[in-house]
Amino acid sequence: MVIPVKRINHVGIRVSNLQTTRDFYEQLGFRFLAGPVGPEPVAIMEHPCGVNLNFILNATVQPGENILMDVDQKHPGYTHMALEVDDIIEVQGRLQALGIAITEGPISTEGGSILLFIRDPDRNVIEFHQSAGRR
Repeated sequence: MVIPVKRINHVGIRVSNLQTTRDFYEQLGFRFLAGPVGPEPVAIMEHPCGVNLNFILNATVQPGENILMDVDQKHPGYTHMALEVDDIIEVQGRLQALGIAITEGPISTEGGSILLFIRDPDRNVIEFHQSAGRR
């Protein structure tokens, strides 16, 4: 039996500072929708392509090492989100123009996809993914 999922509704990311996070994601094209709202509290941003992010604003420690990506022990959990793009070289140029550090890539896979990675202010990993056959 298959659960009839239509798409991912949103991704929740715990962050330490709403304004810093908002400023960063606005550079990537996300727009602020609401927040803080609810008991956690949560702020919501959305990209014109429909990707919705919920920023959980209850981090109790300041950004440091990303426990899922930056330590020798490999803890279980979500390690990154991947955003599909048509032209990774264009994305690379725009990120560089914005002063956003590229932490890895571009990397070409055996299947022909090209990947590029950055970190947000809380060291959460964001992948830009150009699928094989694009461009």
